[in-house]
Amino acid sequence: MQQVTDWLEKLGMSEYAQRFADNDIDFSILGDLTDQDLKDLGVASLGHRRKILRAIAELGRPETTAAPPPAAGRAPPSGPGPPSPSPTPVAAPPRSQEAAGERRYLTVMFCDLVGSTGIAAQLDAEEWRDLLGAYLDAASAAVMEMGGDVTKKLGDGLMALFGYPLAHENDAERAARAALSIRRALADVNRKNAGIGKPELKTRIGLETGPVVVDATGEVYGDAPNTAARVQALAEPGSVLMTAQVQRQVAGLFVVEERGCHQLKGVPEPVTLFRLIRASGGGRRSGVRQSRRRAATWPASSPAYPSPR
Repeated sequence: MQQVTDWLEKLGMSEYAQRFADNDIDFSILGDLTDQDLKDLGVASLGHRRKILRAIAELGRPETTAAPPPAAGRAPPSGPGPPSPSPTPVAAPPRSQEAAGERRYLTVMFCDLVGSTGIAAQLDAEEWRDLLGAYLDAASAAVMEMGGDVTKKLGDGLMALFGYPLAHENDAERAARAALSIRRALADVNRKNAGIGKPELKTRIGLETGPVVVDATGEVYGDAPNTAARVQALAEPGSVLMTAQVQRQVAGLFVVEERGCHQLKGVPEPVTLFRLIRASGGGRRSGVRQSRRRAATWPASSPAYPSPR
């Protein structure tokens, strides 16, 4: 166990050594740890979890093979002579599934703060830090409460995954409910700040569902993140937009408003978008209620949520 303690000290994370020791984590099982395992061990910081997972992945990489020592009883050759043969390369062991990347079918959320540059210009640097921190903390809490994972914090925004590291049959629904929770949480932040003269904060949120690959460092590869980011950019301040792909998974559970077909940059086919208004309060068979504009109604026999791979 002392080896793991030394390893954590080299990473600058010795504060977790006792937790690893209490749970009998040694080098033989270090490579089996997942992001959720690290959370269970008490590594609350997303950045620390990513650093630990990256360091674990590095442990699996082959080291340079050294030349073998001379045989016992035989002195090494002296003076000029034929060059020693180069050591035979050792084939790298196959990477684990976690290191190589894991295929998942999940829902991606992009959440961005509207007009952050102008807001920051109105405030002292410390005031802006505190205001931004309150917003990001509230948004992160809403995501985690619905079983999502905040994969990245991007300045004044964040990217969250629903379906990784833990998958649920209703991840699209969880993402939509988390988006509504973020709006409510931000409204609470604004109410608290209104009395002290701080500016009102509004977000844009975009949701997309699709197949991706997630590697050991938490990087996500696939069309879904790019599409979610483009959808977020089209949302009006204070609103949530989802693609038809997401809408099919949550039909009947939310009141939505169709916002037409859009050609998104980098996306080959036009995408139909829907504005998320509120939870319907009914089951999947209740349909989608009418809003101010034409609403989308999907049949009760719409495709079920694909099983995570």
